[in-house]
Amino acid sequence: MLDYPLWKKLLVLAICAWAVLYTAVNFQAPDKGFISQRINLGLDLKGGSYLMLELGTDSYLKEQLQNMLEEVRIALRKEHLGYQNLRVEGEAISLKLREADDEDKIVSALRSLSRDWNIEVNQDVVHMTFYPEYRKQLLKKILEQSIEIVRRRVDQTGTREPIIQRQGENRILLQVPGLKDTESLKRLLGTTAKMTFHLMDESEPFPAAQRAVGSENLLLKGEKDRFFNIKRTSILGGDMLTDAQAGFDQSSQPVVNFRFNSIGAKKFADVTKENTGKPFAIVLDNHVITAPRINEPILGGSGMISGSFTTESANELALLLRAGALPAPLTVVEERSVGPSLGQDSIDSGKKAAFLGIALVMFFMFATYLMFGIFANIALVINLTLVVACLTLFGATLTMPGIAGMVLTLGMSVDANVLIFERIREEIRNGRSPLAAVDHGFQKAYSTIMDSNVTGLISAFLLYMFGSGPIKGFAVTLSIGIVTSMFSAIMLTRMLIVIYLRQAKPKTIRI
Repeated sequence: MLDYPLWKKLLVLAICAWAVLYTAVNFQAPDKGFISQRINLGLDLKGGSYLMLELGTDSYLKEQLQNMLEEVRIALRKEHLGYQNLRVEGEAISLKLREADDEDKIVSALRSLSRDWNIEVNQDVVHMTFYPEYRKQLLKKILEQSIEIVRRRVDQTGTREPIIQRQGENRILLQVPGLKDTESLKRLLGTTAKMTFHLMDESEPFPAAQRAVGSENLLLKGEKDRFFNIKRTSILGGDMLTDAQAGFDQSSQPVVNFRFNSIGAKKFADVTKENTGKPFAIVLDNHVITAPRINEPILGGSGMISGSFTTESANELALLLRAGALPAPLTVVEERSVGPSLGQDSIDSGKKAAFLGIALVMFFMFATYLMFGIFANIALVINLTLVVACLTLFGATLTMPGIAGMVLTLGMSVDANVLIFERIREEIRNGRSPLAAVDHGFQKAYSTIMDSNVTGLISAFLLYMFGSGPIKGFAVTLSIGIVTSMFSAIMLTRMLIVIYLRQAKPKTIRI
């Protein structure tokens, strides 16, 4: 246990040097140094972006009505029931009875489609509308779904700690700490990212210079005079995607690689088998991104989207597809920059409290364990730099509660050293030599330290899985603190003690 080979010493020193380097970059100007990552400061320290977003519920309800309209048409044709003037009027679907005697049959057929619609007949005209309670639940559902998709788009790693809150029936409050580029954020949120796959209507040439009379005519993305006549019904939707990543094709042009789930993969394979040699279109938000020809069946469940992408736009599209499509478009109704919510006096007081807390922990360790306490304090400082370095690497956001949490984590991080040192004391009282006492101290305390830290990681994992916003950010910081404290307590402290014992060779140790 006390044999510490040279390669392990070099590894520990390399990790410590990396931590110091990545911590130091936060004290340099952003345009200096070869490391671009920095820790973002939260709204309470540096300010950030404030956006009020409004969900386009009208367009979503209209889409639901159009979908129901198709179901009504199919259901009535299946029952061979006549009707006239089937259309969407406001928030209702209406149709005129062709035969008055068919009223009961038509109402029965419509009720079989869904119990969430109110059906009324007035002078041979049938009206289908949302029940108020169903409409309310529907809008609540899409608002909650939109909030989660916004969270995934803004904060994929759980380290930026955005504040996302529901405001009223159709608005979302978004605050992103430390973000000044609101244009990229608005572009990211303003894209619905609804992707569908359609077969072409080959009765018309494509691309054409003008709109054709056909199923549905869409523009090629980025073009003003190239139209594609596609079949209205999609063969696949983006909801079946499991992953999307930016990459490059054989000619080094940026592309987006995507992969379907098992159901989507099977459906995509069947479609490409049946339509080999035919063109199909990949449509994003009512624009054709690309329209390749199916040269052979695609059986692997994955594909590639090519087009006039830059590296930035390919990464952005991949992020949007991974996060999922918004059920309805979002528009920015209010935008402003937010200054620090705490005064400078409060920030200065927080710094003083942080330094005082660290100083008290270090004084306690030195007063209690003497020379071994110095080793623990060195490990404590390195542990702090490791936490800051990891947060820098992830581009995490630091808030005032985060500073307090780091101080608390540092106080808890010496717990492993306390367990080891107390065990060494016990071994010395049992009459063991210094080397044997240190050896047994690390061995016997190791399992206890592992158990306590594994349970801590499990808690952090559950917080990350089921939490959101600041809770996810806390879980990430907690996990980093647990892992770095294991390194500083078990590897770094042990290395310092082994070097001391090998060099000084003390007859007794005071601990």
